Amino acid sequence: MVRVKKGVHALKTRKNILRQAKGFRGPRKNKEKLAYEQLVHSYASAFAHRRDKKGDFRRLWNVRINAALRPLGHSYSKFIGAMKKKNMEVDRKMLAELAQSAPESFERLVKEVTA
Repeated sequence: MVRVKKGVHALKTRKNILRQAKGFRGPRKNKEKLAYEQLVHSYASAFAHRRDKKGDFRRLWNVRINAALRPLGHSYSKFIGAMKKKNMEVDRKMLAELAQSAPESFERLVKEVTA
């Protein structure tokens, strides 16, 4: 059987890991084992936080819609309930955008939903 020397591949792997760990603090930036450990944790967090970001944005949109509704004398929950009853399908992202950039259009929409 032919002997496999893995020097080239080991160096390539090591270089890759250390390149990805660039910018980490302390020995995690230049010690292979610690860098690899930190990368595993970092990737796990990145994966989880990409999922969390969707919820964060939904909460932000809810707050913006509620803030725009309060001066008009409505609450967020009652407004969303009224929209569902009228089968109006405008998502929260669009409602928040309307409330922020075109308040007069948002006000017309609110009057139509609550009428």
